[in-house]
Amino acid sequence: MDGFWIGPDRIKVDEGELRLLSAWEVLEARREGDSLAEDGRERALCRNACLIARALERNGEAVFDGGRAVLDALRVEDIAGLADRWAEFNRECNPSALDGEREISRRKKAWSTRVMSAFNGACSACLALCPRRTGRKG
Repeated sequence: MDGFWIGPDRIKVDEGELRLLSAWEVLEARREGDSLAEDGRERALCRNACLIARALERNGEAVFDGGRAVLDALRVEDIAGLADRWAEFNRECNPSALDGEREISRRKKAWSTRVMSAFNGACSACLALCPRRTGRKG
């Protein structure tokens, strides 16, 4: 992924920041998209617009009021591109069992390595001041 990470649940894009959504927010985006679509061919675009309306923020505030506002403001290609970036970001942060054992193992290793290297040596000064006790005294 070629985005700039700004937090555990956000990624920077040219238009602002995409944030991860809860399952409920995704369901609500789908429902709103279904209500905007007049036929089955429009459903994917409308659902993606509603997803972007919920996920895209600037300075912690939603960029769009809803899916209709996204459809009015952005081109089809822009909506598809943002929806693809969000889906990729979501898959990276929320691996599925359908990804296969090899991919899940790779991600688990990457997460464990990143966490351990982030704290590597951070507590050594504190530990030196407060040595571990090995037994009961007195």
